[in-house]
Amino acid sequence: MKITDVTVYVVKPRWIFLKLQTDEGINGWGECVSGAKTNTVVAGIHEVAKNFLFGKNPFEIEKLFQEMHRSFYRGGPVNGTVISGLEVALWDIKGKALNVPVYELLGGKAKEKVRVYSWIGGDQPHDVAQQAKKRLDMGFNAIKMNATGALHYIDSPQRISEVVNRIKAIRDCCGDDFDVAIDFHGRVHKGFAKRMAKELDPYHPMFLEEVVLPENQEAFRDVAQHVVTPLATGERLYTRWEWKDIFRQGAIDIVQPDVLLCGGILETRKILAMAEAYDMAGAPHAPYGPVALAATLQVDACTPNVFIQEQSLGIHYNKEYDLLDFVKNKEIFDYKNSFVQIPQGPGLGIEMDEDFIKKVASQGLDWHNPSWETYDGSISEW
Repeated sequence: MKITDVTVYVVKPRWIFLKLQTDEGINGWGECVSGAKTNTVVAGIHEVAKNFLFGKNPFEIEKLFQEMHRSFYRGGPVNGTVISGLEVALWDIKGKALNVPVYELLGGKAKEKVRVYSWIGGDQPHDVAQQAKKRLDMGFNAIKMNATGALHYIDSPQRISEVVNRIKAIRDCCGDDFDVAIDFHGRVHKGFAKRMAKELDPYHPMFLEEVVLPENQEAFRDVAQHVVTPLATGERLYTRWEWKDIFRQGAIDIVQPDVLLCGGILETRKILAMAEAYDMAGAPHAPYGPVALAATLQVDACTPNVFIQEQSLGIHYNKEYDLLDFVKNKEIFDYKNSFVQIPQGPGLGIEMDEDFIKKVASQGLDWHNPSWETYDGSISEW
């Protein structure tokens, strides 16, 4: 079997799907992260596939990953998502060819189902208690919300009070058995993050995510000295090599590799295995489309230290279309009591609706990460 071609679809709300084709008619689906450089990513998919994959045996996934990764200039979000999306498609091909789910090729199941959480609150969090109660009524027992909107390096104490009041309202509405993860989204800088994290401790968050930007990861230890709440990070880190300092430092409790950025399915599994050796839990990042979630669930299935999974059905970014619109076997993401079953079909276990994908792709996509300013006009982190 040889790889012959790749087809790329850019679709609303913010997704890039790719279909890797072979000379035996077995095709694999992948997905890449869009954002401010969508066209660059699409061009990168075609360039990398042509230079490293066409004419190759799709079963040799580790070798092909090494070839794609070991360019002289490596890493970064564009390279990362291009390689990751293509690697995911290789696993889909191999699983389909052997008629087994991907997790069977990675050691087999370590669990029977995966716990999931739901997003609430939007980019500028509001009405969170009402939204949390709605998720509770839907059967979810865990949610995640952004902590805050735009912040300066050191901001008003009122901004901390607003965050505390939001989680207090959720506790009052949903009780202590309802898990609440709080995403700082790298919007909070070190001096303010310590204060905010400490004030949230009494409300027992499930975890605090990206309390500072990943490039300031030396500050994780500073924040960890002020709180007992578990700290999480990892969605912007590419390959196991960028994780080395995280593991050495020991301040992070939960790792969140993203299968669409960190290098793909096998690289995600390796990062999570490294974390297991350091007694760290896993909660992989996956707020994107259906291929991303299906691929991540394959990793979750065979990974003991993954305790919960992000998923994006109903997330605030999903305008006009949602995950299930692009999927034929919609039961694959059937959540019951905050759990989802392990996909059982071959490969990723997902059946994409290519006719519908083509229809939506014809509408085009113009989606960019928001750009924010603080009260004095300086640029804030989104």
